Amino acid sequence: MNSDNKLITAQELADSLSLSVDTIWRYTREKRIPFVEIGNRQYRYNKRDALNALSGEIPPARTKEDFATYRNTKKLTYEDYAKIPEEPGYQYELIDGNLIRDPSPCFHHQRISRRLQRLLEDYFKEADPKGEVFNAPLDLALSKYTVVQPDLLYFPGNRPPQHNPIDTLPSLVAEILSPSTSRKDRVTKLNHFRMAGILHYWIVDPEDGIIEAYELRNGLYMSISRTHEGTFSHPSFPGLSFDVETLFAKPSR
Repeated sequence: MNSDNKLITAQELADSLSLSVDTIWRYTREKRIPFVEIGNRQYRYNKRDALNALSGEIPPARTKEDFATYRNTKKLTYEDYAKIPEEPGYQYELIDGNLIRDPSPCFHHQRISRRLQRLLEDYFKEADPKGEVFNAPLDLALSKYTVVQPDLLYFPGNRPPQHNPIDTLPSLVAEILSPSTSRKDRVTKLNHFRMAGILHYWIVDPEDGIIEAYELRNGLYMSISRTHEGTFSHPSFPGLSFDVETLFAKPSR
């Protein structure tokens, strides 16, 4: 393909123009630059056309939907968040009206997530046959201004999810830490899960090989289990047990 006609991502366009990717998103929302929609919230750009548009040589692009105009002083809602273009290599959450952008998780993070999901699915298949376990990406609305995507969620059979974003509270949420999300998962999201009334919150730490299980009691999260070796078990989930080292293990080379 001729380099003049090459389509690039928002990040590549931002780098080539010495701009931030947030600026490219804003130009997209404001219809100031042309783009090609390749999927839901996924866009590509032509550098030459973008430069021409910004210099006023061609008219602004037309898009399939009207994007909201975001300002730093405005708290975003789910409707605003849902219109943010997706960017390969990143994931987004909305917390207290602020858009949070983190790098996509690594493959070992996903390996652990897949293993834990299978363990939970096997357990709840017997303990709660109508219950369901989901994995990210899946929008969970905790409030008008907070929509998160926990790594794993369990909804009991008597409280199935109904809407998108999900506004039914899961009984269990598990977050698998990444270097870029550790503080958010341990502090910010923990407090939002607590305030929302989610009964069980597990923090899974691949770096240190630890699972921390919290349970909501009298409005506060109490540490129920902190397991770094041997068998993980939990008093509120009788019969659930698995080897922690196996969960965190990396394939031998």
